[in-house]
Amino acid sequence: MDEKDLKIFIQAVPHYFRQIFDEEAVVDPPFLQGKESVIQDYIGVIGISGKHKGAVYFTASQPMVREMLIAYRENDLTEEDESDIVGEVANTISGYARREFGGDFLISVPMVLKGKPESVSFPKNTRSFIIPFVWRGFRSYLIIALEGNAAGNSQDA
Repeated sequence: MDEKDLKIFIQAVPHYFRQIFDEEAVVDPPFLQGKESVIQDYIGVIGISGKHKGAVYFTASQPMVREMLIAYRENDLTEEDESDIVGEVANTISGYARREFGGDFLISVPMVLKGKPESVSFPKNTRSFIIPFVWRGFRSYLIIALEGNAAGNSQDA
């Protein structure tokens, strides 16, 4: 994955928040995943296959997810609703990237994990790029782990 590819995901974050909430999300400079975890209360995972292989992760705190549901004008704030919106964010951002990368960028249906797992294993032969962003004062992360980032071992978040 090169800088041009990463930029597609960086642009996808504010695009999503403008389209859905008519508000900006401020993206901070991306960085490589180190030993410190960025995993929060919810993790939306999209598997990637085709020309690129790996996964895209969206992770957010429960308070941010609830704020998103309120902004979405959702009256129910159930755990199922929280999971649904996390999956939607991961899916929509990955779908934006798919439009940019073309038909060889295949995305799976979203899988959502709740809780803060001690570690999340990323696909082998990837390095994970972390794209931090802030929306309504909540910090969240998009994690891009695609083959071609650089050869290496699986890393934990």
